[in-house]
Amino acid sequence: MNEADDGGGWSIPTPPFKAAEALVGLRRQLREMKPLAERGERFELKGRPVIELAAGADGIDARLARRPATTPDWTPQKLRSGADVRRFVDTVRQQLRRWEQED
Repeated sequence: MNEADDGGGWSIPTPPFKAAEALVGLRRQLREMKPLAERGERFELKGRPVIELAAGADGIDARLARRPATTPDWTPQKLRSGADVRRFVDTVRQQLRRWEQED
């Protein structure tokens, strides 16, 4: 048994997270969610900001409003992997459904 076998199996490193590329894909996914409208660095629902995105040094800085408002209360999130981006998109879908039910 050599040192390479100490892990007990294969060790495949994950590819590095490319924030700029992931941000482009995330924006595309959010644009496809019909009630949302893209306005610069943010997405709005009925004229109220609900999502803000920015590429950071080590990932994507995302902020999701707790509820649509002129000056919303934000929940900040740091997206550092593809899994984080997918989780954020799922959260946005859930929030949109919740907000539609509240109206």
